Amino acid sequence: MAHTIVATGYGPPTEVLELKETEPTLPSPGHVIVETKAIGVNPADAKIVRGQMGGDESKLPLPIGFEAAGVIAAVGDGAVTPDGTLGVGDRVIVYRAHGAYTDRLQADLTAVHRIPDELEFEHAAGLLLVGVTAADTVQTAGVDADDVVLIHGGSGAVGVIAIQLARARGATVIATAGPRNHDHLRALGAIPVAYGDGLLDRVRDVAPGPITSVIDTAGGDEAIDTSLELVDNPGKIVSIAAFGHSSDGIVLLNGSTPESRRHRAEAVDGLIADAATGALVTEVAKTFPLAAAAVALTELETSHPRGKFVLVP
Repeated sequence: MAHTIVATGYGPPTEVLELKETEPTLPSPGHVIVETKAIGVNPADAKIVRGQMGGDESKLPLPIGFEAAGVIAAVGDGAVTPDGTLGVGDRVIVYRAHGAYTDRLQADLTAVHRIPDELEFEHAAGLLLVGVTAADTVQTAGVDADDVVLIHGGSGAVGVIAIQLARARGATVIATAGPRNHDHLRALGAIPVAYGDGLLDRVRDVAPGPITSVIDTAGGDEAIDTSLELVDNPGKIVSIAAFGHSSDGIVLLNGSTPESRRHRAEAVDGLIADAATGALVTEVAKTFPLAAAAVALTELETSHPRGKFVLVP
């Protein structure tokens, strides 16, 4: 039997998520079946379950999850890569997936990306959603070696990768985070500062020169107000969260524009390769069995350890 988590309604995860058993199916044409070994858990999953991304009841029961890693178990008609090298037994990431909270995932071949043996499934499963988002912010901000970049939410999943991508381009990075994460940010090559009252002065104190661009993954008023004081051009402030500040002239990213989609697609292979070699540091904070998906989403919405939550079927 295949086991899948679905939302039977919209509300708290512990009240609306159920584990369903279904008969395994064969892959549709152009698709593969992946036996999932690990599944990425993301804040967007919780928002969807709670109805914060829409409450269309016609979509119920609603599959959950955007990314997973595993092994190809079956290949549908026409699901062959141009070089014919992707097949049964290959280790892959599925992103973007539809309904990744399952132990048997059907995926369009275009969403399937091979992973090397060196990349563990648990790290692979949580890599791409945050990874391509971070890459989009860095590319959109035009970060290069001459920049001094301020990254808000530096210890978050997107922020940690954005720091590493900006540092790989030679930029100086200042990153906001709670004090308990400052040593980790230093290890990634960033200059840490604590968020909270007085942030503007603290950034100015540590900055080796003018702030030339900002990447915001936090979305709070403090982050945006501070950023607007630090840069002359609000168009150099790129945010994935501060959608209430659209009138301030900052750049808001949600992956919907052709340019943003191109940035994200172009980043996939490099993120996988760097994660496999260790050039890109990723962290798994905690793992949960598939049946405990509601617990994982509930914990994700509270204060939790740095790193990604992962379901292991």
